[in-house]
Amino acid sequence: MLAAALTILAALWTLVILITPIAAARAQLPWAVLFAYQLGALICHQRPERSFHLAGMQMPVCARCFGLYAAGAAGLLIAWAAGRGGPPRQSRAVLAAAALPIAISVALEWAGVIATTNLFRMMTALPLGLAAGFVAVASLRRVSASVAPN
Repeated sequence: MLAAALTILAALWTLVILITPIAAARAQLPWAVLFAYQLGALICHQRPERSFHLAGMQMPVCARCFGLYAAGAAGLLIAWAAGRGGPPRQSRAVLAAAALPIAISVALEWAGVIATTNLFRMMTALPLGLAAGFVAVASLRRVSASVAPN
C-alpha cells in the first residue's frame, strides 16, 4: 500500500511540476499555482537561472530537482515491473554510485573547472532519481513480503 501511494504521489508531483508553469502563463487556477510554487520553495532554491521555463514561466523546482523527481517517479514505476530488487547492502551501493554524477558535477562547478547548464544538471540527477525510486519500492515490497502472513 505504501509503495503504491508513494508511486502515485511521485507521478502526480512530476505532473504538477510540468503543468504549473503552463497554468501560471494562462492565469489558470491561481490558488493551485501558488500552492505548487510554495511547495517547491520548501524543497528547492528555485533560482530562475537554474530552472527550466515552460510557456515563459519558471518551473516550481530547479533543473536538478526536476531530474530527481521525474527520474524518481520513473524508478518507482520500473520497480513495480521488475520485482523485489536486490539485498539492502546492494541497494546502498547502487544509491551511492548513482549519487556520484551529482557530487562530481557540483564539486567541479564549485572549483570553477566546469560551467554547467540546466540540461546537464538535470541529466546528472537522473541516475540518483531512478535508483532512489527503484530502491524505495523494492525495499517496501521486500519488507511487505517478509511480514505478510503465510
